[in-house]
Amino acid sequence: MSDETFPEIRDSVRKLCEQFPGPYWQELDATRTYPAAFVKALTDAGFLSILIPEEYGGAGLGLGAATAVLEEIHRSGSNGGACHAQMYTMGTLLKHGNAEQKAKYLPKIASGELALQAFGVTEPNSGTDTTRIRTFARREGDRYIVNGQKIWISRAEYSDLMILLVRTTPREQAAKPSDGMSVLLVDMRAARGNGLTIRPIRTMLNHATTELFFDNLEVPVENLIGEQDKGFRYILDGMNAERILIASESIGDGRFFIDRATAYAKQREVFGGPIGKNQGIQFPIARAYVQVAAAAAMVDNAAALFDAGKPCGTEANMAKMLASEASWFAADMCLQTHGGFGFAAEYDIERKFREARLYQVAPISTNLILSHVATHVLGLPKSF
Repeated sequence: MSDETFPEIRDSVRKLCEQFPGPYWQELDATRTYPAAFVKALTDAGFLSILIPEEYGGAGLGLGAATAVLEEIHRSGSNGGACHAQMYTMGTLLKHGNAEQKAKYLPKIASGELALQAFGVTEPNSGTDTTRIRTFARREGDRYIVNGQKIWISRAEYSDLMILLVRTTPREQAAKPSDGMSVLLVDMRAARGNGLTIRPIRTMLNHATTELFFDNLEVPVENLIGEQDKGFRYILDGMNAERILIASESIGDGRFFIDRATAYAKQREVFGGPIGKNQGIQFPIARAYVQVAAAAAMVDNAAALFDAGKPCGTEANMAKMLASEASWFAADMCLQTHGGFGFAAEYDIERKFREARLYQVAPISTNLILSHVATHVLGLPKSF
């Protein structure tokens, strides 16, 4: 992603992130604490409402601007994973929410009064096979009664609202597997303890992920987004935005690793000179730079297609795959360049190394992306 795009936004994000240096993130990582102060600063600066139209109090900018924000957050050594959902969940609410829903929620989200950080899709027994979700919403009069379970739902403990994908028609009764699903906007403030149980899951990185249990949770029918049984395609808008935005985070991570490795290779002296003069050190750094630059061009292209309202599912998938792989190569290179020092928490390399690895698994695994390209682009037969 070119540094020339949105230079004023990038400069502002860099300055904000300077207030949250390595020790801030190291302490949070050690205690598995949510970066509330960082999220508040981003909210107050207007960065988390960048996609919300001006009429609702946001900046009214496109996904390209949002990718610039997240890239710079990650390049600084910070982590946008604590708040990036507020950007991509906009894809579902903005495009498919009705006028009343947008007027009710968007201004409060833009001001920071409400946090929309939770995206409830994945389930223990369905994984990325979304059509097999079992969480079911049964309509009774003016409300839905929700029962089921979700897993790997990040930030649920720190969100006021959640975009939730449920079945409203059993899969076997639907015309096709992707039919019969609906999207509900859940007010988690009212839901906690009243049919919603949130259970934290400790993972190898500080990502505030949880498991959710729904036991006769009541959701008003007015909180249905779009039409009943047509929610799968609404969620796809959010998913494409999610993949592009997370790809930009991987670009930022990749550039963080390249910046750190380059600086260290210039100043670290072994055997009478800087290690950066050795091809065994400088060539992997150069290769990482090339790979990140190529992936960044793919992210730019996918974001431009999204902002133009054009189909971009394949491009979003490819950008996310290439960016995550380029970032992971850069992470490994940076750790190797630092040697033993790379394993010390105070250098931030090991923390970012763990964070970077996530994005080849989430929000969609590399194998699923390859399957998409093979079947949807190349016309090869499906393997499942």
